[in-house]
Amino acid sequence: MKDGWTWAAGVPALLLFVPVLAIFASLLHIEWDVWRHLAETVLADYIRNTLLLAFGVGAGSLVIGTLLAWCTTHYEFPLRRSIEWLVLLPMAMPAYIIAYCYTGLLDFAGPVQTLLRDTFGWHNGDYWFPEIRSLPGAIVMLALVLYPYVYILARTAFSEQSASLYEVSRSLGRRPRDHFLKIAIPLARPAILTGTALAMMEAFADYGTVQYFGVNTFTTGIFRTWFGMGNAIAAAQLSALLVSFVLILVFLEKYSRCKNAYYYQGQKSTRPKHHSLARWPSITLTLLCLLPFILGFGVPVIMLLGWAFTVGVQQIDQRFITLLFNSFMLAAISALIIVAIALVFGYAKRLRKSIGVALPIDLASLGYAVPGTVIAVSVLLILTWFDKKLDALLQDLWGVSSGLLISGSIAALVIAYSVRFLAVALNNIESGLGRIKPSMDQAARSLGASRNRVLFKVHLPMLKGSVLSALLLVFVDIVKELPATLILRPFNFNTLAVRTYELASDERLADAALPALAIVLVSIFPVILLTRAIQASSKTSGDE
Repeated sequence: MKDGWTWAAGVPALLLFVPVLAIFASLLHIEWDVWRHLAETVLADYIRNTLLLAFGVGAGSLVIGTLLAWCTTHYEFPLRRSIEWLVLLPMAMPAYIIAYCYTGLLDFAGPVQTLLRDTFGWHNGDYWFPEIRSLPGAIVMLALVLYPYVYILARTAFSEQSASLYEVSRSLGRRPRDHFLKIAIPLARPAILTGTALAMMEAFADYGTVQYFGVNTFTTGIFRTWFGMGNAIAAAQLSALLVSFVLILVFLEKYSRCKNAYYYQGQKSTRPKHHSLARWPSITLTLLCLLPFILGFGVPVIMLLGWAFTVGVQQIDQRFITLLFNSFMLAAISALIIVAIALVFGYAKRLRKSIGVALPIDLASLGYAVPGTVIAVSVLLILTWFDKKLDALLQDLWGVSSGLLISGSIAALVIAYSVRFLAVALNNIESGLGRIKPSMDQAARSLGASRNRVLFKVHLPMLKGSVLSALLLVFVDIVKELPATLILRPFNFNTLAVRTYELASDERLADAALPALAIVLVSIFPVILLTRAIQASSKTSGDE
């Protein structure tokens, strides 16, 4: 017999899975004329560019993140401790904002090319300069802000490898490079592949960068099919094809971890040592390790500050205050709801360790692997259908029209965010619950406490850190989210992300600087929290 917690988790979990399921349900009625037109024109570009973007970003993030993680855990060099957290700051920079900054810096009218022309007397056509608004440009922009996914996981994996491994490797005549490639990398491979897969999923989901750079991918194609051709069903079917690619990636990542298992058995006796380098190699390594931070955070922030100062304080008006309020209010309400749902899901899985509880929750968590554009399409289709049915029912019963009651409201955005970011909150909650011994539950139950009382009086006080980190991470993800907000926002309702996108699309980069800076400043707080958690974890592992 199922208890209340099972129903409280199972029913909402299945409802949150419906938007993902609805995307695939759209394939039951394929519009062949539309698909024939897409196949003859842009479909090949969508597939090729999307796959090249994802694999290019994955490769770039893998190389940057893995090398940074190895250098900071294996070598001693100037500013190493500062670099350990500085290289995480690009996580606070949304990809579409860094794209706007580098476009303003590197395009024909930007300061770099202008300086080259003034210095050498060149004119248009006299020289070659790489085109920033291109597929390679989009790959570089995304890799610069997504490599921390690999860095975080790889650094943790490298720091957990015993120093005795390196000593044994060296005693057998292995060079440092051989140890890195043949021992350290295989042991850290599951973590590295997981981080790479996360970066690739974010690349699949990107809309702002590729749209601004004019790169045809599935996300831009979904927008174009829906709003340009006015065909929501075809847009949903394009979404299904994109989700298929993402799910294949998720499957391959999990399969690779099963097929490539490397274990270091035995107790970790010594923490990995930081090996000293000669003066000039250590200075060179410092500069190389600072480069991702400079390119992924330092340069964009300097550009944004420069533009913001040129526009001046006159941009801080009632409209900007409204944008701040809308963004904060929307993100705060959504984050509270999502974390509450995650708490129910996590506690239900703890109470009943059965597939009947775990499966619906795991299905609901798939939304994080689905691009925001796709979720927005599905949520809008479902809610529009519901609104039409409700409107027809009310007109038949009382002659009253409800109109677009839900699909045109803030509720649609909250639902989409819940589908998209539930996994972020759930991972934090489950991690916190996993650190609470089951014996504490048993002791509280033996004293007569109900399951509800155990949660509120025992677990919640011990989960403050996990709940806070979940709230902050979800809050910032929502503040940065662009495509879902762009599609589902109510009429005459704007956020910082949407306003930044609108101004940049009109080539008003200076005007877009202030809302962009506000997004970056808000996003820094969870990055700092994450940095402290990583440093605390490293100290704990080092004391073992």
